[in-house]
Amino acid sequence: MQKFRNKRNRKISINSYLPHNFLAEKIILSTLLISRDAIETTLNKIPVDAFYFKNHQEIYKSIIFLYQNKNSVDILTLMTFVKDQGLFEKVGGIEVLTELINQVPNLVYFEEYIQLIQDKFLRRLLIQLGYKTINSSYITSIPLENIFESLENHLFKLNNQRQNFEVLSSAELLSNIFLDLKYKSLNPILPGLESGFYDLDSITQGFQKSDLIIVAGRPSMGKTAICLNMATNIIKLYKYPVLFFSLEMSKEQVGYRLLSNEIEITNTRLKKGQLDENDWIKLNKVIKCFSNLPLFIDDTPNLSIQDIRLKTQRIFFEQKMIGLIIIDYLQLVESPNTYSDNRVEQLSKITRSLKNIAREFKVPLIALSQLSRNVENRLNKRPILSDLKESGSIEQDADLVLMLYRDSYYNEGITENDVTELIVAKHRNGSIGKIKLTFDAKFTKFSNYIDNT
Repeated sequence: MQKFRNKRNRKISINSYLPHNFLAEKIILSTLLISRDAIETTLNKIPVDAFYFKNHQEIYKSIIFLYQNKNSVDILTLMTFVKDQGLFEKVGGIEVLTELINQVPNLVYFEEYIQLIQDKFLRRLLIQLGYKTINSSYITSIPLENIFESLENHLFKLNNQRQNFEVLSSAELLSNIFLDLKYKSLNPILPGLESGFYDLDSITQGFQKSDLIIVAGRPSMGKTAICLNMATNIIKLYKYPVLFFSLEMSKEQVGYRLLSNEIEITNTRLKKGQLDENDWIKLNKVIKCFSNLPLFIDDTPNLSIQDIRLKTQRIFFEQKMIGLIIIDYLQLVESPNTYSDNRVEQLSKITRSLKNIAREFKVPLIALSQLSRNVENRLNKRPILSDLKESGSIEQDADLVLMLYRDSYYNEGITENDVTELIVAKHRNGSIGKIKLTFDAKFTKFSNYIDNT
């Protein structure tokens, strides 16, 4: 039952039993006294707070202490420990402890009892969050944005906590890997998202979930262009939501680039509206196609890591999943530590946070990065990992580093269809190498290289 504590503050409190399962808690505690393996399983899956009754929490904490200190765990050692610690009355005395040994658990259903406790625990947390949100809503001095932000953050953490309860043993993990390999042998497809560039996909096996991917190059080398090409290839093939954070260009500029790419007319002609009848037909077809695809472009300048996480959460809640995140570009992301003047340290924190976002949402995250001017001072201007601007931990945190290089960028005699090298400079889970792509400067479009020699 819920009530108002006082009319002035309108603070709502919980004045009733919250969801719990008394019998399941007793059975789990009884099991821990006869099975050491059960303690390891429970320790990984149930926090102390998941037990509703305070005396059960104390008993559970005592069992954990005995187990972690390499002591035997049974009713005798438990009773001795709680007496020595002055907890005997707090856990309910001899009556409660005797009930535990009289409770004969069925180990066959042990996992189901754990799931019952987890379910009730998460429901209690949801109820508490609901009351907290209600109370915050009554305080008009708290901005609505703060309330929504807090609610989204807590809901996302609760959802993650629900998923984190599913801790696998090595046997379960290897069994899942075996089934995955069996499926792949019968269905030969890439394990990751296909970029649309065949030679790149053969090296990377597609963009993997939770990977931080850095695409680096000098200005005007085509970083944004290649990422837009990858985004459109992926969204057309998989229909997965793609989130594109454009910190440098407005969404209109990104939109024009996208259309120029797809229709294959120059950006200048498109902006001037110099389209013939055939162009209008193609434009109408492309707009119709992309209107039905979940491509989200955010051009908010000076985004912080927190902003990126919150916006990603919102899309995740709306769409139920995200296929790919692209950030253009890394050096424009606001540092989470405004008190530090060390730019290398700031960038290091940003890349670690981006890697965490990739892992949180189980999605490949592509971040564009500038290269330092050191490249220009070398005879061989092909970029290497140490050329990453203000690199810090960029190369350390990244799972995959792709670097663009084009001879015509530095030499005269540019051809209409330039050959661009895409250098796989780092690949945490595979080989490195170099592939060729064709770059059409008129439409800022990359395509698979075809050797006609």
